[in-house]
Amino acid sequence: MGAFLSNIRYVAWGGLGVAALFLLIYALGVKGFQVGDALFWEAALRWGHVLAGIMWIGHLYYFNFTQIPNVPKIPEEHRGPAISKVIAPAALFWFRWGAVLTLVTGLFLALNQNYLAQALTLGLADDPSFSVTKHVFIGIGMWLAIIMFINVWFVIWPAQQRALNIDNKHPDITDRAPFARRAMLFSRTNTFLSVPMLVAMTGASTLG
Repeated sequence: MGAFLSNIRYVAWGGLGVAALFLLIYALGVKGFQVGDALFWEAALRWGHVLAGIMWIGHLYYFNFTQIPNVPKIPEEHRGPAISKVIAPAALFWFRWGAVLTLVTGLFLALNQNYLAQALTLGLADDPSFSVTKHVFIGIGMWLAIIMFINVWFVIWPAQQRALNIDNKHPDITDRAPFARRAMLFSRTNTFLSVPMLVAMTGASTLG
C-alpha cells in the first residue's frame, strides 16, 4: 500500500478507475441506464465537470492564498529556482488544463441538458413570455467561467511564461516584474469572479 500511495500516478489513475467503476455500477446496474442514454452522459459529464473544476479552482486558490502571499516571505537566497522553475510551471500546467476541461465538460453538460443556448443568452432563448430562472443563473455562471478561462489562457499564462521564462522561451526579457504583476492581478480577478460564479452555478439548482 505504501508503494501505491507513494506514486501520484497510481493514486490518480486508481482513483479515476474506482470512480468510473462506481459510476458504471450505479448508473448501469442500479439505475438501469444505458451507456448511450442522455441520463448516463449527464452523470458522467457532471462528474467530470466537478472534478476538473476542483483541479482548476483549487490551483487558482493555491496561487492566491498560498504561493503569492508567502513566496515574498522566503529570503531570496533560499528561493532559488525551486519555485520559478519547478513548482510554479507544474502548478500552471494543471491550472490551465483544468480550466479547459472545466469549460468543455460544462458546455457539453449544458448541451446534454438542452439548455446551452438558453444559458448563453441568459434566458433570452426561452419562451418570450418568461425566462427560466435556472437558465439565467447557470448562464451567469457560464459567462463568468468563460471570462476566467480567457484570462487564464490569454493573459495569465502568457504573462507567467515571460515572468518565469518557462521553457527558456523568453531569455531576452530583463525586467520580468511587470509580467509577474499582470499575472497576479488577473489571477486575483479570477479569484474574485470565482465566488459569484460558484454561487450562480450552485444557485441554478438550489435557487432556480
